Amino acid sequence: MTSAPSTATASPTTRTAWTAPPVAPTAPVRLRPLAPGDARITGGFWSVRQQRNRSVALREGHAKLEEFGTLDNFRIAAGTREGEARGPIFQDSDAYKWLEAVAFEIGREDDPELREMQESVTAVIASAQAEDGYLNSVHQLRHGLEERYTNLAWNHELYCYGHLFQAAVAQSRCTGDDALLEVSLRALDHLGSVFGPGRHEGVAGHPEIEMALVELYRHTGRRDALDLARFLLERRGHGAILAEGIRDATYFSDRVPVREARTVEGHAVRALYLASGVADLAIEDGDEELLRRQEELFATMLATKTYVTGGMGSRWEGEAYGDPYELGPDRAYAETCAGIAAVQWAWRLLLATGREQYADFIERALYNAVLPGVSLSGTEYFYVNALQLRSQAHATTATQAVNGRGAWFDCACCPPNVMRTLASLDQYAATADAEGLQLHQYAEGVWTARLGEEALSVEVATGYPHAGQVRLRILEAPAGEAALSLRVPAWSASAELEDREGTQQLGPGLHTIRRVLVAGEELTLRLDLGARFVGAPHRLDASRGAVALERGPLVYALEQVDQTGPALVDDALVDPAAPVAEHPLEDLDGVVALDVAGWASPAPQVDVDAPWPYRPVSATAAVPGAPCTWRAIPYYAWANREVGPMRVWLPAAGA
Repeated sequence: MTSAPSTATASPTTRTAWTAPPVAPTAPVRLRPLAPGDARITGGFWSVRQQRNRSVALREGHAKLEEFGTLDNFRIAAGTREGEARGPIFQDSDAYKWLEAVAFEIGREDDPELREMQESVTAVIASAQAEDGYLNSVHQLRHGLEERYTNLAWNHELYCYGHLFQAAVAQSRCTGDDALLEVSLRALDHLGSVFGPGRHEGVAGHPEIEMALVELYRHTGRRDALDLARFLLERRGHGAILAEGIRDATYFSDRVPVREARTVEGHAVRALYLASGVADLAIEDGDEELLRRQEELFATMLATKTYVTGGMGSRWEGEAYGDPYELGPDRAYAETCAGIAAVQWAWRLLLATGREQYADFIERALYNAVLPGVSLSGTEYFYVNALQLRSQAHATTATQAVNGRGAWFDCACCPPNVMRTLASLDQYAATADAEGLQLHQYAEGVWTARLGEEALSVEVATGYPHAGQVRLRILEAPAGEAALSLRVPAWSASAELEDREGTQQLGPGLHTIRRVLVAGEELTLRLDLGARFVGAPHRLDASRGAVALERGPLVYALEQVDQTGPALVDDALVDPAAPVAEHPLEDLDGVVALDVAGWASPAPQVDVDAPWPYRPVSATAAVPGAPCTWRAIPYYAWANREVGPMRVWLPAAGA
């Protein structure tokens, strides 16, 4: 239902506010998202996050849109208020992402207060639209400085339209309100009069509109939306950005045509939003070659440019991907928005191919690249997600981890992006095909696949991700044979499925039960959540000789606040061969902490008589240091009590 989950919906809804073809388009995919209302998280781990997002974060987000001038920009552009534009050129997009999140929440459960906010903000936006359909409040208020679409590299006009379209589709689907859709279709008409062969042939400096146009096409049947998406995607890598005076198109993901790309590069969010749009086009056009190229691109990204958390982007300069294996933990950028964008790309590939490796990545990224970006309270955010914070760290920018999470940012892309992701999370858990239901992510809830006039509906009860048992109860089943598929994650060393036919051992992958299912019958899947150490590829020099600790889908970290004694996590050494002890905690919403045996290396000393720290290598191995037990918590939960030294990669003694 979000910009990612709504991809390839089986039957877009036709409404009366515009003319649509009699037959709605259907994307050719192996798996399809569940219909609105057929995917419902009802309790457990993710429900807590969603409720905090709904009850507190969305309301505070509305207040921030007022405080930072986002809504006033629309009012001033509409002539109902006087003043000057505030914020960056892309400020409109914050309102659109917030509206998208609100739409998902209303779709999950109506809320009169949220609905009133939605209608009010939508009306403010609609009032600012120019007569010809153009809409970018900041640019409209600064129009004397530049003409429209003359600086696509930096002005984000097309990027903002993308978020507008996604919010409009979500609002129409989830709430039945087409007011924002009408704004979007006027904007689409306007764009069609400006862009295309023989007209304006530029491309978006920040990709996003491409996948949004495909989504608009899927919802409305407007073929011109799909045609414009195709035009913008095929134009990339052919010098359009360079024509605007840009010296290097890498940052903009415009150096190489999309059909020739061999690796993700440049600004991470741009690269991933672009890839999502390319995947959408490959799906709609039935382009197997382009889809295969996308799979190769994704695999290369995972192998060479992805943090163990699933985080994306290693360079602060340009918020960008670095070279292969350039993944230093303490300088990790790993922007929260990039984690979200990677999930959106993986979701599209999962739907298109049915390959469960994409569900494995979605799980890793949601828990370890997206969730760390928001506090447990749901109201504060990390823009950047470092994998290490050193003692005595000093902040030089507002987004550094040493500052802790913030309630908002001048560039506020991440907070509303987190809001819309959490609000639409139900849709990532399961899919359907002609035979039945596939469960990809485990959360308490009810998941229903519509199989013609019948349905297969499953209720899930679980303490996942802290507990490995997943209990399933069939609520409704077809009269004949149906298929229920369960994912065993790649990290699970063993798995056991118990049902009415007995108990069987399962390996990683998607396992399908194909038989007559009966309402009321129960199945139990047990996954091995035992702690494990993982190592980095040898070319990842920054983490060579170190290990990361994982349990189930969660990556763990040492945080200073959990340690006893004077030793700093900067000096931690661990023994990967020693047993790891589990300790459930009552704080941090009830995480399972892990105690790891190791040592505390002697802290480096400053000697005024011999300050040079680099010494000859001794033939005799140095003593590791004082024996020590280090306590680790899930990485997503760090910096919720205090901000202090933290590390994900742990040096291993003797390595």
